[in-house]
Amino acid sequence: MSISSDTSTSTLSRAALRSNRKSCPTSVLIADDDSRFRLGVESLFEFCNSSATPQFLVVGQAASVEQALGLAQEQSPGVVLLDLELGQDCGLQFLQRQRQRQGANRSRVLVVSENQDDEQVFRAMQAGARGYLLKHQVPTHLFEAIATILRDEIYLSPKLATAFFRGFHFYSGRSLQSKPCVHLTEREQEVLHWVVQGSSNIQISQELCITVGTVKAYLTTIFEKLEVKSRTQAALKALKLGLVYA
Repeated sequence: MSISSDTSTSTLSRAALRSNRKSCPTSVLIADDDSRFRLGVESLFEFCNSSATPQFLVVGQAASVEQALGLAQEQSPGVVLLDLELGQDCGLQFLQRQRQRQGANRSRVLVVSENQDDEQVFRAMQAGARGYLLKHQVPTHLFEAIATILRDEIYLSPKLATAFFRGFHFYSGRSLQSKPCVHLTEREQEVLHWVVQGSSNIQISQELCITVGTVKAYLTTIFEKLEVKSRTQAALKALKLGLVYA
């Protein structure tokens, strides 16, 4: 995927960054398995740096979760640009392991992906991402997104925010009207906890030392008890009912 800089649409975003800039440039790690995309993003940073005091320093590029984790630990970047599909890996693994490793001091992660599925967006944000940007928006919105997360705010495009909060408000409204009594076994609560964390069935099976088939069976029962049809709906409803915590 090639990226070209758009000076007319990027001016305000770069200005926003300059208003926030510190004495040292923001260090950035680019985690994407497409080398052309990584080079394209790096060229955008070079373009931004050429017009003022350098604001960014790309400290590494990674094509897998393991590479990204290694560079993140070694370089401690201020911002990580993360694709959710890193070859055979899932970018959610990076988010989950970074949260466990660094706690409150972890790098700010901006997901940059072609995937705009509601469930993926929800899982990424639940796993610790500070923002979500679609790849085709990178030339015009990258600097705005970075400036936003550097202010410790959340960045979501209007389209993604609408989809995300539509589900949130739906379950919030239901929980205010009535809080049904849902009885989950201890194991079901454990499975649901990992669903809220954004873990896949394989990851849950590894965490709980059970088979993937058993995880699926638990999920079927959980969906029935919560009266939902998807992992996203189950996670949202569990959070609103206080059955688990993020």
